[in-house]
This record gives sequence, C-alpha cells and structure tokens, in this order.
Amino acid sequence: MNLLLALVVNNTQIKIGLYQGADLLHHWRVATDREKTDDEYAMLLRALFASVGRSLGDVDGVGISSVVPPLLDTLDRLARTYLGTAPLVVGPGVRTGMRILYENPKEVGADRICNAVAAYAKYGGPVIVVDLGTATTFSVVSAEGDFVGGAIAPGIGISVDALAEHAAQLHRVELVRPRQAIGRSTVTAMQSGILFGFVGQVEEILRRMQDELGAPAGTIATGGWADLIIRELRGVQHHEPLLGLEGLRIIFERNRDLAGERNREAAAPLREP
Repeated sequence: MNLLLALVVNNTQIKIGLYQGADLLHHWRVATDREKTDDEYAMLLRALFASVGRSLGDVDGVGISSVVPPLLDTLDRLARTYLGTAPLVVGPGVRTGMRILYENPKEVGADRICNAVAAYAKYGGPVIVVDLGTATTFSVVSAEGDFVGGAIAPGIGISVDALAEHAAQLHRVELVRPRQAIGRSTVTAMQSGILFGFVGQVEEILRRMQDELGAPAGTIATGGWADLIIRELRGVQHHEPLLGLEGLRIIFERNRDLAGERNREAAAPLREP
C-alpha cells in the first residue's frame, strides 16, 4: 500500500498525517519532544498506526516540515531506518511551486511555506494565512501565487507565560472566552485582555495588509490557538486546522520525481521497533 507519512514539526506539537494520494486517511497530534530518539518516535508511530490497522511497512514516502532543527536528524534517521526511505525535507532546493520574495528566502520557516502553498492551492490569491501557534505569523501570497512576506508576533501562550512571569501579582490563568470585556476579577480581566487583545492584534494587522495589497484577500486561520479565538475574528473567512499538512503533501508531490534519487541514498534496511 503506497502511503505518504507527513510530519509537520512545530515548537509545541507535531502534526502527523497519513495520505493516500490526495486523501488524508488519518491524522494525529503529539507533543514535540526534543529529547526523544528516533527509536522512541518509531515506537510511537507504530502504536498510532496499529490503532487504525496500519503498519510502518505501508509507507513508501515521508515528508517533513520542521521549525525545530534538533529534530531533523532524529526524524531523518527514523525514516531511513524504520521506513526504508529518505525523507523529503522542506527547505532550500526543494521545489515548492511558489516564488519566495523575501530579501533572504532562507529565513522563511518551512511551516509558513507549507501554509502558503496549501492556501493558494485551495483558495487562490491574494490570500493571507494567520497561524496562531507558539508565534503568531501572517503569511501573504499574491494573486500570482508568490510569497510576498508577512508579520511575526509573540503567540498567545508565550504572552500568557510572560505576563505571569514578570508581574508578581498575576498568575497563569485558564484561557477561555470571558463573558464580557470588562473583567470583574483578576482572572476574568486577564482572560479579557489576552483573548480580545489578540483578536484586536490579528484584525488590525489583517486590515493593514489588505490595504497594502490594494485588493480584497482571502483570509485563513490555522494553528493550535485558532480554536480559542476563531469565532471572534470577523476578518477571517476560513479555519483550516490541517493547512500545513496539506501544504506538505502538495510539496512532496511536486518533488516526487526525486524520490528515487533520495531512496538510492538511503542505505539502511527496513525494520520495525
């Protein structure tokens, strides 16, 4: 069975997708652990696969998008040792089908590229992707399908941690939507400031980007914190939790003709933990 294993590695979570062609058969989210070995990740994958009646031997291709450099070698060894294939890693030299118009294209994270590719493939351009993860990133794609730039801000979780760490009388709070903007306790006041503050930040940056584009742009939210504030974002049209996985799949397909060359370099035999 020819399946693609797609791994989108972010700072707090790894999104795992199992594709057959363009169809996403199964997907999971696990915590990012920089200390885990390739053997430990292989055991985790084996258990996830077994839970849906699959085996590691079903996989014939692996794609990796990572913003956590220490894990790249770990996952590369995992693919070569346990899956018998050299992975496609999104980075310089990989065909994305999208021009990167950054002053230094190598500075653009693989996660933003995957988001942008999937957004343009599904909705066309211009389009703006708001990724509400560890950082809040905005990625802008032109009508012609070029990655033209964006913005990066601290994420919701980082901001909550910083507030609790640097304000002696404030503590970490559960992030839920408060009933009103005027908080009547320290907890609800913090919930209001954090949640509605981020809504305002996203809306204002989107407004400015739309103005600079000079044309209406589609808007998409993704990332782990999107679930919390998506209902408050009047300027966001679509919510796509698995956008990065889909972008990775598309990029893998655009480089599939290189698979044979990569696999000739993968000398380690297939084995399962």
